[in-house]
Amino acid sequence: MFDFPKKEEEILKFWQDNKIFEKTLEKTKRSKSFVFYDGPPFATGTPHYGHLLQSAIKDAIPRYKTMQGFNVLRQWGWDCHGLPIENIVEKKLGTKDKKEIAAMGVKKFNDLCRAQIFTFINEWEKIIPRFGRWADMANPYRTMDFDYMEAEWRAFKELYKKGLIYEDYRSMHICPRCETTLSQGEVAEGYKDIKDLSAIVEFKLGGNKNTSFLAWTTTPWTLLGNVALAVGADIKYVTIEKKDQGTGNLVRFILAKDQVEKIFSGQEYKIVETKKGADLAGLKYEPLFNYYSKNESLKNRENGWKVFSADFVNTEDGTGIVHIAPAFGADDMALGKEKKLPFIQHVKMDGAFKEELNEFAGLDLKPRAKDKPDEIREADLTIVKYLDGKNLLFSSEKYEHSYPHCWRCDTALLNYATSSWFVAVEKIKPQLLKTAKKINWVPSHIKEGRFGQWLQGAIDWSISRQRFWANTIPVWRCDKCKKEIIFASASELEKASGVKVTDLHKDVVDDVIFECSCGDKMKRVPDVLDTWFDSGSVPFATKRPIPADFIGEAQDQTRAWFYYQHVLAGALFKKEAFKNCVVTGIVLAEDGKKMSKKLKNYPDPMEVMKKYGADAMRFYMLSSPVVQAENLSFSEKGVGEIVKKNISRIQNVLAFYQLYENNTQTSSNSKNILDRWILSRLNNLIKDVTEGYENYRIDMATRPFVDFIGDFSVWYLRRSRERFKEENSDKKDALASLRFVLQSFSKIMAPAMPFLAEDIFQKTKAENAPESVHLENWPKVDKKLIDKDLEEKMDEVRKIVSLALAERTAKTIKVKQPLASLKIKNIKSKIKDRKELLALIEEEVNVKKIIFDDKIKDEVELDTNITEELDEERIIREIIRAVQAERKTQNLVPQDKISLVEILASEKEKYIIEKNKELLLKEFRAIEIFVREQESHEIIKINLIK
Repeated sequence: MFDFPKKEEEILKFWQDNKIFEKTLEKTKRSKSFVFYDGPPFATGTPHYGHLLQSAIKDAIPRYKTMQGFNVLRQWGWDCHGLPIENIVEKKLGTKDKKEIAAMGVKKFNDLCRAQIFTFINEWEKIIPRFGRWADMANPYRTMDFDYMEAEWRAFKELYKKGLIYEDYRSMHICPRCETTLSQGEVAEGYKDIKDLSAIVEFKLGGNKNTSFLAWTTTPWTLLGNVALAVGADIKYVTIEKKDQGTGNLVRFILAKDQVEKIFSGQEYKIVETKKGADLAGLKYEPLFNYYSKNESLKNRENGWKVFSADFVNTEDGTGIVHIAPAFGADDMALGKEKKLPFIQHVKMDGAFKEELNEFAGLDLKPRAKDKPDEIREADLTIVKYLDGKNLLFSSEKYEHSYPHCWRCDTALLNYATSSWFVAVEKIKPQLLKTAKKINWVPSHIKEGRFGQWLQGAIDWSISRQRFWANTIPVWRCDKCKKEIIFASASELEKASGVKVTDLHKDVVDDVIFECSCGDKMKRVPDVLDTWFDSGSVPFATKRPIPADFIGEAQDQTRAWFYYQHVLAGALFKKEAFKNCVVTGIVLAEDGKKMSKKLKNYPDPMEVMKKYGADAMRFYMLSSPVVQAENLSFSEKGVGEIVKKNISRIQNVLAFYQLYENNTQTSSNSKNILDRWILSRLNNLIKDVTEGYENYRIDMATRPFVDFIGDFSVWYLRRSRERFKEENSDKKDALASLRFVLQSFSKIMAPAMPFLAEDIFQKTKAENAPESVHLENWPKVDKKLIDKDLEEKMDEVRKIVSLALAERTAKTIKVKQPLASLKIKNIKSKIKDRKELLALIEEEVNVKKIIFDDKIKDEVELDTNITEELDEERIIREIIRAVQAERKTQNLVPQDKISLVEILASEKEKYIIEKNKELLLKEFRAIEIFVREQESHEIIKINLIK
């Protein structure tokens, strides 16, 4: 069996030794550019199937465009900064929080991060080329490099000058373990279903301890920061009266009328009063806790612990009354600012309760009850128990909902008021929406779907992080006079400070302190940049034209890399970042679950390549629905099927060609009907594949190969085999057509299956051909060779053949047994008068003649009467096949003549052999036949003429 993985390695060596990739760039260096940005991966792990899927796409389209004559630079890139690297280093160090990093020293920590970045770079530099992908990995861009970081500084200053960067204090999601803010996109990536403890809490009406407002919360830990209750102005609220289950005394509760039946189901109560929410506004209630309410220095204390109306209140869940803690929610904070409410932040950024909370001091929001990740927060349980002991808890229960977690460390996030730097996305949203209309998305539904909806709902982008290993925010500020200076380059900073700057990381530039004009010190603000600012800067940081002609990644990047590039290109240049974007689905394990190293539920990619080859894996993925943003359950068997049904078949055609090649010239001028048909199919294939690539529909550029390979290797070659045995003009036409098709096929297969294409090309190319198929030009469609009518008629021929062979199978008559006739029902058939086509049916079905007869019951009908003459013909064919099989066993080529064929045969077979001796000698390419009698025929000896 042909070892194609081994052949791929030989071809890879050929490419590398002869610098074929470099020659493609040299060939096109004066041509028009096709701009491609390559999204940077982290090198902190080995490439997985998702990376390989993207690599297949990012290789196929640039190869296609290069063959079209475009210059396609393919600079590799590495993502180097941020939490992904920091978390790995923290795990190795065993650090639990930021305080331990600060104690260690930022420089030492950053040095460890720098050393960690390229842990698996050798594996990447081995696997990516072995996968057949061409990329300039020797000269990559790296987001940690000085020039790249400085380009981000320039962008930051330009955005600032445009009024698109500002600092603000607002409620946003933070990770309490990483102790940093996160962006909208990062938050969106981390949602998962968890259990929390929800509670309905009793807030005693001021001056009336028998009446309570009922407010529902899924975050009991925020209750210590409560300063107000919110109602809907137009919502109807009722006061209900019932007996207290404990004391038997009458008590009253205020809640939305729509929620009464749900909350008091099965209990006796009566409604004593109905009011609109607007009428409840202004009422006071007693604080649940007194840690802050009695603090006379608390700003706006006089406005706290009252009822206010707010438009975000509804009755879909809970009680229709919302507890307000301005430090822990965007709506809460907005209402707090509007009503000038007191601001209580009783939790530190690491999730620990502050010291002034007495019995709650030091309580941590991160741990879950019983140390189980799927359990409720330990802190919530503690607070609910406390409220229950104070008779302030109406009810509590576990509540399962989708909740955001840190995209790197998986800690449940907090909605937390803090300071951050923002890009004013909402300010330029109309422009971003306008330029987004120019982008061609594949699949098209992404445009108005995942990307469009995300862009419509985009909020200002929090770009600052309170971490260490990242690019720095280039803002220096004077604590005394609050003067700010934004630097666009190291040289600007050097000029202002008099300090030489050779690195822009936090551990270096934080030490650059200089005198302010007021006489105090200018120091850098402590925050660093979001790592998505790094990758979103690829277009201008790598000095590439904007927009790119093409980019591609998985669908999760609609909220990440695609989005951040679009925001920065729009903000800086008022352009879209890219023109065409291919969005893929996710590669899952065969059982449909996420691939997991822990579960070992997927095969090693390198082992699959060693077993089946890279081209098989590439084609398997590129021809699948995953390139249309659908998920793919990866099947090793599916890769094996590509080898069996595609690669092996085309290799068989190539091997057949090599048996007869004899310096044949290529030609597309044959008049033979089979040649004309396969040339028509070839040009339709070129047309379909070209249209697929032009529309970035890679599935449509690859799937047509499957049918063509079947047509070429099975129908065309099988029906043409006899033509190669005769030394005549038809043999020359057959060989010339076969070579022409193989050469053309190698070119159009080159982007998707570069190794197979190269192998075919090297074995069929002309003397004056380029060194490699990848230095060839993309073939053009020859419309004169497309014969739609012939293809339709050939389809009819093959349908008839299929029906006739099915009837043979049903009647257990093997194809090697000739039959007298085949009747065809359709008397109006297009092929009725086409002798060449009818001859194909006769040969394939093995019948002597075709009869058209509309009187038969089924579409086709075989004459199954086997005469002595027909049986004799069967025996002759069996003997010919047996000799040919023996020739193949002895590795003889068709041109080899043999001196003697010795055959053991029955008396009947001996008679038939002697009767047809001349025919058999010609078929055997032999000088003599010797027959000895036995019960059945057996080829016992073939002597080769030396």
